Amino acid sequence: MTITRRDFLAASAVMVLTQGLRATAGAAPMPREADIVVIGAGAAGIAAARRIMAANRKVVVLEATGQIGGRCLTDSTTFDVPFDRGARWIHNPDTNPMIRLARGAGLDVVPAPLGQKIRIGRRNARASEVEELLATLVRANRAIDDASRGRVDVSCAAALPKELGDWAGAVEFLLGANATGKDLKELSALDKIRAQDRSAALACRQGLGTLIAKLGDGLPISLGTPATRIAWSGRDVTVETPAGKIAARAAIVTASSNVLTSGALKFTPELPRRTLDAASKVSLGSYDHIALQLPGNALGLSRDDVVIEQAKDARTAFMIANMGGSSLCSVDVAGSFGRDLSAQGEPAMVAFAVEWLSKLFGSDAAKAVKKSSATRWDAAPFALGAMSAASPGGQPSRKVLMEPVGSLFLAGEAAHETLWGTVDGAWESGERAAEAALRKIGAIKDVEPDQPLRASKKRKRS
Repeated sequence: MTITRRDFLAASAVMVLTQGLRATAGAAPMPREADIVVIGAGAAGIAAARRIMAANRKVVVLEATGQIGGRCLTDSTTFDVPFDRGARWIHNPDTNPMIRLARGAGLDVVPAPLGQKIRIGRRNARASEVEELLATLVRANRAIDDASRGRVDVSCAAALPKELGDWAGAVEFLLGANATGKDLKELSALDKIRAQDRSAALACRQGLGTLIAKLGDGLPISLGTPATRIAWSGRDVTVETPAGKIAARAAIVTASSNVLTSGALKFTPELPRRTLDAASKVSLGSYDHIALQLPGNALGLSRDDVVIEQAKDARTAFMIANMGGSSLCSVDVAGSFGRDLSAQGEPAMVAFAVEWLSKLFGSDAAKAVKKSSATRWDAAPFALGAMSAASPGGQPSRKVLMEPVGSLFLAGEAAHETLWGTVDGAWESGERAAEAALRKIGAIKDVEPDQPLRASKKRKRS
């Protein structure tokens, strides 16, 4: 297995540049009936609703929060430039329909930044040291690849070579926490290796949250309307909300795997144990951004430079500096360390980011911070985490989540076998669930094979 740019940069970081978009709830009353009701206005929900509308069927989208986007959320008010508080990347430029849709909507899709700095203490790594890191990443990836072919799925940590030298901490962070939101000991080797290549990363210049909100234009979305209970059968569904009930022939539920297992969204009857077990095996990892505004380029870095360090342990981070040519830097924390840090609150997160920068660039970094903000996705009640990653033995659970449950259809990045943890996977999953729901209600007819027709004609001629 060859090293990819995703493994080195570990699925994090692109700039947001221009004015963001914040969706607001419309004044129209919530419909009481629909062909299909969609729970959640993130990437999966928007993709599903667009497909249903294209089939000329009545759909209503219920979104618990006050904005479209789900875990794609662009903040255009805190800083002088938009800042993606959630997902930043999209992938697969040759096949991803979101890229065409973004450009059609007048948004800019740009390649991920290429600049990167590896710090060893307060200096940049030498060329020979960078080569040593890359070689170590290759060894680690090959070991995980080999382990994924075994009879029993194991954790990525169990598959690592015994001796990774001085780069062990960086390798474990890049391949584990920073790439998936989970430490390697919590991560299925099979799930990681089956993940589709994501090295061709791109970003929306105006922010992914802006993009998803733009793609939701014209859809019947009720913001600030959480689904509280879904009564379902093999024939229809009834969704309860604080604003009343909606009757539909099917429902697409895009709630995260952590929300499904939390019990916050009630089902009558309860979801099958098989479904809940599957959701628990692809739970969300922890990944947060700590945004710091540092005017004057106190760190001496270039536009969109990516910074990692030769870490000694899990107490480390990943940074994108001078995002989009601005003075905004994002220090990202993830995995068990990020989860524990986030639980301490935003002041503790900012304090760590400043401490980390001071360790790598000197104490002047702390003095340069003028404004800060941190995300806490684990504490967001309608997400409860960042992105899914399967535990050892849990990779087949993704396919289980793709199975219909009566008139219910689950969607989201966790319900994608190869593009899990990505906006692309969420979008594809939403389109797939919409197709399945439309077939369920008879809006799409499968093409009948013509063999019986030919046989009938033959008998008639005889």
